[in-house]
Amino acid sequence: MRHLIILSAFLMMAFTVSSQQKCITEASIIALDAQWEENNLDPNPEFFRNVLAEDFIWVHNHASMIDTKEAVVKRAEDQAAKGTSDTQSRTQSDVKVAITGNTAIVTGFTIVDRGPTPTKYHFMRTYVEMEGKCLLVGNHTMAIPEEG
Repeated sequence: MRHLIILSAFLMMAFTVSSQQKCITEASIIALDAQWEENNLDPNPEFFRNVLAEDFIWVHNHASMIDTKEAVVKRAEDQAAKGTSDTQSRTQSDVKVAITGNTAIVTGFTIVDRGPTPTKYHFMRTYVEMEGKCLLVGNHTMAIPEEG
C-alpha cells in the first residue's frame, strides 16, 4: 500500500511538472520557425500537418495568393513526390520574438532564392500554444522592392 501511495504521488508530481512546461519560449519558437524555413526549402508534408493549425492562413505578397493548411500540405506532398523544389535557398535574418500569454509573434526577413535573383521578404508569423503544442496559425509575407 505504501508503494502505491508513493507511486501515485510521484506520478502526480511528474504530471504537474510536465503540464507546466511551455512550448512558447523564445528559444523554442526561434527553433520552430527555423524548421518552418527548412521545410519550405526541403518540403516534409508531415511537418506541416503537425505544426499548422487547422485554420492556418498564409497571406502572400500583396495578397497575390492566400494559402490554407490543406494547400500548404498539398504543395509539400507534390514537391516531395517530385523530389524537387523550385527554391535553391532560404536565409532568415533579424528574427525577433514577442510573447504574450500563449501567443508568440515572430518577425524578420527571409531571402528566398528561386533564381535568377533572390527576393527579400519581410515576414510575420503567429504561433499559439494549444494543449501543450505550438501551432502556426498565421503567416504574412511581403516582398521588399529592390533598391534601385
